[in-house]
Amino acid sequence: MLNYIQRRLALSKKGAKDFVKGTFWTTILNIAIMFTAFYTFIFLKEYIPSIFAPDIAPAKGAGYFALLALALLVVSWIIAVIQYRSTFSTIYDESANRRLNLAEKLRKLPLAFFGEKNLSDLTSTIMADSTDLEHTFSHAVPQLFASIIGVILIAIGMISYNWQLGLALFWVVPVATLILVISKKKQGRGNKNIYEKKREVTQEIQEGLETIQEIKSYNNEAKYMAGLSKKLDDYEKNLIKGELLTGVFVNGAQSVLKLGLATVIIAGASLYAAGKVDLFTYLIFLVLGAKVFDPVNEVFNNLAALFYLDIRINRVREMENLPIQSGTTEFNPTNYNIEFRNVIFSYDNDNQVIQGINFVANQGEVTALVGPSGGGKTTAAKLAARFWDIDSGEILIGGQDISKIDPETLLKHFSVVFQDVTLFNASILDNIRIGRQDATDHQVIEAAKLAQCDEFVSQLHDGYKTIIGENGDTLSGGERQRISIARALLKDAPIILLDEATASLDVENETKIQRGISELIRNKTVLVIAHRMRTVSNADQVVVLKDGKIVESGRPQELRSRDGVFAKMVNRQLAEVI
Repeated sequence: MLNYIQRRLALSKKGAKDFVKGTFWTTILNIAIMFTAFYTFIFLKEYIPSIFAPDIAPAKGAGYFALLALALLVVSWIIAVIQYRSTFSTIYDESANRRLNLAEKLRKLPLAFFGEKNLSDLTSTIMADSTDLEHTFSHAVPQLFASIIGVILIAIGMISYNWQLGLALFWVVPVATLILVISKKKQGRGNKNIYEKKREVTQEIQEGLETIQEIKSYNNEAKYMAGLSKKLDDYEKNLIKGELLTGVFVNGAQSVLKLGLATVIIAGASLYAAGKVDLFTYLIFLVLGAKVFDPVNEVFNNLAALFYLDIRINRVREMENLPIQSGTTEFNPTNYNIEFRNVIFSYDNDNQVIQGINFVANQGEVTALVGPSGGGKTTAAKLAARFWDIDSGEILIGGQDISKIDPETLLKHFSVVFQDVTLFNASILDNIRIGRQDATDHQVIEAAKLAQCDEFVSQLHDGYKTIIGENGDTLSGGERQRISIARALLKDAPIILLDEATASLDVENETKIQRGISELIRNKTVLVIAHRMRTVSNADQVVVLKDGKIVESGRPQELRSRDGVFAKMVNRQLAEVI
């Protein structure tokens, strides 16, 4: 049972146990609502007759009933406290664990996953979906199960006591349930549409924030706003339609439940007139009829969230089921040579991006990956750091297959400088220190000087303590690139990946930074991806990739002497300069 609940509701083992406890205590609380009717029944039966017939002594005095009322109140309060702690408190803990588990899951996914996935999509699952699940599990799901159990138990007891009045009160339950069951499929489709439209709006807003420069530069504000307005209108229409549909069915079911009390009044009056029930039995059914469906109505009020439940659970489960990368944390190679052996890789089954490539990047040498755009250069370099797992073949570092090494362990041996730099809304010192967390300020500044950062940092009002804004938006592209190179210098890892590392720099600064890079790559294994041929002129080996295949490889001078792809690229760039 626990295993089923755990799988069905995407809970942890502890969460499933807490859910059962919460449902139990919510059921007890729902039954405790009947304490009012129980007290009323005893009071009417034992005390009221003595008021109208003074010659009849009451079985119990007023003090007894006052103490009974107080006792029932205290018991109800204790049950309510236990119920709150067993549902709300434990659900909040489960929600916190769910977010942590999702974050841990993301940490173990291939890094390339984040390049393929929309940021708003991930944020929506971790924050919005988790928040909605938290609300639904704390307010609706335990109450749903508790209401079902409670109504069944109370119905059995009341029908056993008087079957005519019991049936008159509870015939409405299967009818109301049938209405909701019929509506579930239709509402499920509507909720899915609402969810998808909401995600489209979120993605559009996210895209607008990320590309605001381009939108303004090309005067596309009107076009962007028109597209966003259309998505908002579609979302609003689907939301109104969904709310209306839910309102019709929920209010219809609640109206049917109210008929239960009406039929009790009619049936009870008829039975009382015929002398088949006494007044007290009739009154107690009237009191119960007014209270018994309160928990059910509360469930109906949260019905929209309940019908949304499967969609959100499926989203969380989808992320939890993503394949993770794993491997040994023991990695102590004798050297850092990178060897590709007949490596084949595709982003999907229909399109092979890398088609059986073989080459060795030796430690102490610079290996340049060049070729036309879309040839597979960046993909090959990222495969070396296990950003993705290859389809077949082997990638070895120091003779060890990297597919058997934990990615975090592997990346400790890499310094990577991407063309697209990511910075944080923190000081320049802290942004560079990402390369090595235990570095002193002096070590950070020395790395910054090698990367030619000192020139622009000295002009900032707080120097290296200057906060540079979200993703370094107060800096130029070249300044951001230099901070990225300073990180790599500070990390001082044995393998260096440079993906168009100087693409955002002018010729003068590129020449300066090349000196810093010369320090960075000394005795290291270096993979350089570049389109500027002058960047790779001093490489020890050039590997030319075209359409996912190696078409040439060798020293730059050798390749220039051939009339191949590399020679043509060099000649074309020289012609452009002239």
